[in-house]
Amino acid sequence: MSSILKFGEDVKGYNIRVLNEREIRAGAGLLFVLMFIAILSAIMQGSFALLKYAVMIFLADMLIRVLVNPKYSPVLILGRFFVRNQVPEYVGAVQKKFAWVIGVFLGLSMFILINIMNTFSVITGLICLICLIFLFFESAFGICLGCKFYSWMYKEKAQYCPGEVCEIKDRHEIQKTNLPQWVIVIAFIAYIISIVYLFNDNFKVPPRELFSGKSLEEMQQE
Repeated sequence: MSSILKFGEDVKGYNIRVLNEREIRAGAGLLFVLMFIAILSAIMQGSFALLKYAVMIFLADMLIRVLVNPKYSPVLILGRFFVRNQVPEYVGAVQKKFAWVIGVFLGLSMFILINIMNTFSVITGLICLICLIFLFFESAFGICLGCKFYSWMYKEKAQYCPGEVCEIKDRHEIQKTNLPQWVIVIAFIAYIISIVYLFNDNFKVPPRELFSGKSLEEMQQE
């Protein structure tokens, strides 16, 4: 039983229990896609059914990670399968547990407000947005925002962080961003704003079928 109810894996060469960051990022990506589609469905179609299912899946998976063992999390098992051919990247388990406890509280809040009380508000919107941000940063950038909170709240230094960000070291030349690069980013943002301003009305015009010249609405009426 003790081997089942434990958090993290004992790996030779590491003095604390660790987890595989690669499968965690894959799992975060899977949950992000699920939550994003569910939230989009609620916003665009006004249907909260998919979001309610997604909240239950999210909460159940987080509870398994925290209360049982991340090894038995269905989402992480899928993540492990997808990255099974990649070399593991080990990260400290303790800060991940702290991050997933935050996930439990977010999931529980959504479950009470959306599933049990059957309500929506600015509060549920903010909670969903926070979940999406946490999942996106983990899956896209390998940045565990919950782990950042762990470092702020506890004096002991987190060990084995993704990308070795816990270690104080100089960045390599290829990691540095110079002024011309930032100018390009700012110019690109200005470009996006300008095309929205210039072409917004044109882009709103419904497209026509290439060969018949009919609009989608006209085709649906036939």
